[in-house]
Amino acid sequence: MNSHNIMFIVLAVFIALSSFMTVLTKSIIRAATYLLFVLLGTAGLYFLMGYTFLGSVQVMVYAGGIVVLYVFSILLTSGAKDVVNNRTKKKVFFAALLSLVGFATVLVVLLKHGFKAAVLSAPEEGGITIDSVGRFMLSSGQNGYLLPFEAVSVLLLACIVAGLLIARKR
Repeated sequence: MNSHNIMFIVLAVFIALSSFMTVLTKSIIRAATYLLFVLLGTAGLYFLMGYTFLGSVQVMVYAGGIVVLYVFSILLTSGAKDVVNNRTKKKVFFAALLSLVGFATVLVVLLKHGFKAAVLSAPEEGGITIDSVGRFMLSSGQNGYLLPFEAVSVLLLACIVAGLLIARKR
């Protein structure tokens, strides 16, 4: 077992534990913090595979998104204590049953298709460069992604405006 495999296992366990804590915590601020840990662990996986540009974008975009999530969670809760709904045995049973069905589905797909684990290596230097990524993102011709890029920016703007309107009404 080499250092890449050990680091992958450490990151995978870190991401899995942070994911569980994101879902299980009762505080919205803690949930946002654990989500930040999940996204930073994902960036660590990108860096481990040698995709430094993608890892950097993951850190910049999603860490900034978590900061916005902090602001909205503070605005929307306005200092009130989080009230958790009473968990009845029926709700817990159906949640556990649904989780087991989802887990069984994932296991069946993995076992049926026989996915194999492969050792990943760093990408070749002659591959896609940051310059070509930038040209594809901002070109409107063939293989250009300007329209989806602008659509995502409009969607994010709409989310920010909607969040501010919700916070203002409270």
